[in-house]
Amino acid sequence: MNVKLPVREVHAREILDSRGNPTLEAEVVVENSVTGELACGRASVPSGASTGQFEAVELRDGEVRYFGLGVRRAVGNVNAKLREALLSQDASCQRKIDERILDCDGTQNKENLGANACLGVSMAAARAAAEALHLPLYQYLGGIHTVRMPVPMMNILNGGKHADNTVDLQEFMIAPVQAESFAEGLRVCAEIYHNLKGLCREKGLSTGVGDEGGFAPDLPDAESVLSLIVEAVEKSGYAPGHDIKIAIDAAASELYDKRAGCYCFPGESKMKGKQVLRSAEDMIAYYEGLAREFPLFSLEDGLDEEDWDGWQQLTKRLGNRLQLVGDDLFVTNVKRLAAGIQKGAGNAILVKVNQIGTLTEAFAAVRLAKENGFGTIISHRSGETEDAIIADIAVAVNAGQIKTGAPCRMDRVAKYNRLLRIEEELYPGR
Repeated sequence: MNVKLPVREVHAREILDSRGNPTLEAEVVVENSVTGELACGRASVPSGASTGQFEAVELRDGEVRYFGLGVRRAVGNVNAKLREALLSQDASCQRKIDERILDCDGTQNKENLGANACLGVSMAAARAAAEALHLPLYQYLGGIHTVRMPVPMMNILNGGKHADNTVDLQEFMIAPVQAESFAEGLRVCAEIYHNLKGLCREKGLSTGVGDEGGFAPDLPDAESVLSLIVEAVEKSGYAPGHDIKIAIDAAASELYDKRAGCYCFPGESKMKGKQVLRSAEDMIAYYEGLAREFPLFSLEDGLDEEDWDGWQQLTKRLGNRLQLVGDDLFVTNVKRLAAGIQKGAGNAILVKVNQIGTLTEAFAAVRLAKENGFGTIISHRSGETEDAIIADIAVAVNAGQIKTGAPCRMDRVAKYNRLLRIEEELYPGR
């Protein structure tokens, strides 16, 4: 039986994200050609604070309202141009839907319609198709290959652009590498998170949280952060380096001063009373020292997004010991990932669908990564919504890990809860 799913309606609206800023929500309605039933898919688009300069363009209004961050122009592009391009198109083929979106935009970086407009419709179309076929989204996107649950890389302490504290590196995460199920791993991480809060209280540190729900105390350097996390792991009854390993997102592009040609650590400088500057060589040596002293297994964006030479050296020196993840370096872009593979820069990619603008392009980046032995991590953004679509995407592509914040704030927890439901469907009785 050949089922077609012609698009009957496309609509978008302006909503708010987890930071109280506007973002775009799209709806696509399709019709099942066999049953005549209508199905609606809805998706909302996240937004990053720490963004790579090579990301697809997020279209903002630049007006007085919402401090210039409104998305009415992107909404208008969905309700007019994308609606016209997609009406009567068959949503059962995601690639063709996304090709229509790309043709309608006509630019490499989505600067015409906006990546937020393109992605909202791309995701909503996939969800509508899954609904029309009565399939869970992860199965619709991944087919019979949906067999693997991702390991959570849970952000439990925030810094950098994600928090108003003195911690310069952006994220410190834990991964329950010995957990026998996703549910067990989530429990382990949540216990450590709560014990970390208790330790912060005992030490007179702030228990306020950053954008992604991790705690955001003032601490002098990365060593202090990592020591505190190790203490929380041990207090929870787990063995650092065995049960739990630690990941860092340095977001080094945010620290790099092009004029000075070095990395500036303002928080560490403030806490230590002297200016702290590091060259690329210093940064690599710094990470080597942290990896010797603490149970690190993953380092994201360890150097600036344009420092290919530095990334090559970083990979040569630490690539056999650590997962070296390109976020700002690769921006979910096949061309940049291919360059990294050719140059030997990094060994894993962070996949953020809003960096590229359509599901088809994001899946192409995952495919290229896997074909070349690169790890894949599906990621949220610091400005999130209640939409849990990245949970389905992580399972659909059999991603090794997922980054979606702390077990705090429903914009983060929604993704974890969705994964719990998926695991129950895939492995009943586990």
